[in-house]
Amino acid sequence: MKISEIYCRGLGNDKASPGDSGAKIKFLTHLLLFFVMAKVEAEINPGPQRILDILSRALSSEAILTLFARCKVHYDGRAKSELGPGDRIIIIKPDGSFLIHQKNKREPVNWQPPGSMVSFFIEDGAVKLRSVRRKPREVLEVELLETYLISSFQAEDYEELALTGSEAEMADLIFENPELIEEGFRPLFREKPIKHGIVDILGRDKDRNLVVLELKRRRADLHAVSQLKRYVDTLSEEHGNVRGILVAPSLTSGAKKLLQAEGLEFRKVKPPKKEKKKTGHQKTLF
Repeated sequence: MKISEIYCRGLGNDKASPGDSGAKIKFLTHLLLFFVMAKVEAEINPGPQRILDILSRALSSEAILTLFARCKVHYDGRAKSELGPGDRIIIIKPDGSFLIHQKNKREPVNWQPPGSMVSFFIEDGAVKLRSVRRKPREVLEVELLETYLISSFQAEDYEELALTGSEAEMADLIFENPELIEEGFRPLFREKPIKHGIVDILGRDKDRNLVVLELKRRRADLHAVSQLKRYVDTLSEEHGNVRGILVAPSLTSGAKKLLQAEGLEFRKVKPPKKEKKKTGHQKTLF
């Protein structure tokens, strides 16, 4: 659509010109809407064919896809799971990330990592979305029972997240000085996504056992121990013997007892102190 056509549509007059009185506000409003819609395509209560059309355009143009839908979910991979009918938010990103969110909790109930292959098709009158991860092979399939809204967003974002804060600084410190954990410890990954969350640091000990580090900048409590236990249990399903170490300046008495009961470990590490900026008088030539 040409700019002149937008102008005339805004006025409801095919022969309107930019000099007409009272036209500017309408023109600018429609012009703004045109540029917004150039980045966003959305439809409420779309039919199966419209869903396929928007999916096809979005995936080919590397847009972010969002669906508000009632759906069923089937997962087949390291285990098998079924999620019955319910209202969910489905997000598909250009890098292959595939996320399914329920109305509660921060983490997605099902997800596939970047690099997964996304496809879609109609089967028995219903649209189905499929995400396949190759290694290890995992298949996530979503059947759309009713789609309330589908949208695609041509996002432009080239910035990298600059991590700040004490836990990020603790991670830096451990990567630079892994002996703070123990002799022979080798950190491999930071902020590593796994099935039930994100591991602060994932590494191996001198015997090549997998080691999960959960970092806390303040005194660690029972919740921190439970979080670490959940990560260790998840990774143990695939990797066998996995150690879990809680890294913090101190522990509550309850956390200490629970660590011992669960066979987990503790290392005392304080967040590095920030250097104070030096102040002084401006130097002069005379």
